[in-house]
Amino acid sequence: MQEAIVKGLALGLLLAISVGPVIFSIIKQSINNGHKGGLSFIFGVASSDITLVLISNVFTELFNRLLKFERIIGMGGSVLLIIIGVYFLFFKKIKLADDGISPHHHLKTSDYVKIYFAGYFMNTLNPGVIAFWFTWATAFAAMPIDDRLVLFATCLGVVFAADLLKVFLAGKLRSRLTAKVIHRINQLSGFILIVFGILLIAGLIFYRK
Repeated sequence: MQEAIVKGLALGLLLAISVGPVIFSIIKQSINNGHKGGLSFIFGVASSDITLVLISNVFTELFNRLLKFERIIGMGGSVLLIIIGVYFLFFKKIKLADDGISPHHHLKTSDYVKIYFAGYFMNTLNPGVIAFWFTWATAFAAMPIDDRLVLFATCLGVVFAADLLKVFLAGKLRSRLTAKVIHRINQLSGFILIVFGILLIAGLIFYRK
């Protein structure tokens, strides 16, 4: 059991420090929409991770079949990243509060639901995330079920705690940023999402088993 916890911690730290489109989106959502927006997004990401972990461990054969459609799923996710990136790079506007500095948002419940599903699908449609969970589920397939539960629960807990920290730190910065700086951050985030999307498409096109 102790070994499972240690492996879960190591795996969680590996995923938490990995650089991908999700980490930039967490920061962007937190800056644009405050803690609630950031939390909605990471809850979506966490739900996606839990879904992929369950599928890769419990429904191994189904997960293998899904991997046969990796290119289709990956293309869809990549196009989604590029569309979101284009929106934030060229079309996202910052509304000012009465002080003329802080962005002003009045999000409804439906807005938080949209942010939640944005996090869920951005993570789920990322072929790198799919491959990550499948690889490690396969690597630990021989472990007793109880140890695997502890390992992946520990891993998911570490990743979620790291995402919470990102939301908190981004929220702290939000009150100190001007609208112009936040607009530049949005543009940078959009550019990064476009780059990730293009690289994923290139990888899927030129990838050979």
